[in-house]
Amino acid sequence: MAKERFDIRQHVTDTIIAQIEAGTPPWRQPWTGARTVAGFPLRHNGEGYKGVNILILWAAAHAKGYASARWMTFNQAKELGGMVRKGERAAKSVFYGSVEKEDDKAETGEGAARRIHFAKVNNVFNADQIEGLPEDYYVRPEPPRDLGTEADPALDAWFAATGAQIETSAEPRAYYRPSTDHIHMPPVETFHSAAGYYGTLAHEVTHWTGAEKRLDRIKRFADRKAYAFEELIAELGACFLGVQLGIEPQFDQSAAYVEGWLDAMKADRDVIFRAAAEAQKAVDFLNAKAKAEDDGGRAAA
Repeated sequence: MAKERFDIRQHVTDTIIAQIEAGTPPWRQPWTGARTVAGFPLRHNGEGYKGVNILILWAAAHAKGYASARWMTFNQAKELGGMVRKGERAAKSVFYGSVEKEDDKAETGEGAARRIHFAKVNNVFNADQIEGLPEDYYVRPEPPRDLGTEADPALDAWFAATGAQIETSAEPRAYYRPSTDHIHMPPVETFHSAAGYYGTLAHEVTHWTGAEKRLDRIKRFADRKAYAFEELIAELGACFLGVQLGIEPQFDQSAAYVEGWLDAMKADRDVIFRAAAEAQKAVDFLNAKAKAEDDGGRAAA
């Protein structure tokens, strides 16, 4: 009997569905308590994971209580002088690649190369599961900053550098309005904490990246189901930015949105992959804009 092929997309989807139903989505895990700390999962060489791999490894770290950010294969650990402890089980990560394949053309007798994209499963272990690694491989990222109730000039500068038009008034609502292409925020002093303010702003600026003249995402999400998907993208984007900037994003999604995510994920195993990919594009776009503005400012000085 042939061995059933492991379906990494279904595995990831089932894992995340289970955590959402338990009230602990993996994108909220960096701030769930003392046993885990905020940080992006890192490969053995210090390179950060991206997209859906962040969610997969956050979920695994939360389930097992791992504190280290570093992940690696069995052989990578061995090459570094470490040894995976007996009985430890690997988590799954996804490696994306492509190969060129020659197609025969009977009518011409010539071959034509076409590129085939694939997703491969990697079995990876957290550094907490491995003995004997160099000490600096047991990475413990710093927890989010407690910003109190005052604005943070460095964070204000970062958001301003993205180029997003951010307006402030006494109106007690935060939103991105596509028709005017601006973000509205209540004053920072009206938030219980500055972390709440910047976490909310990170959510709205992720929406801002979806405008037609930027990543051209929002106009594709016209109905209620698609709008809930855009909210999921914004929540993931805010979380990714929060970890990067050292702030705790604010999660206030309604039960209707959460129910919509679950329905969509149960019907289509690729939904969480697409949402994570769109969120990663948004964060990369914002980082590129902020860096360009920063580099330009330094050059002018």
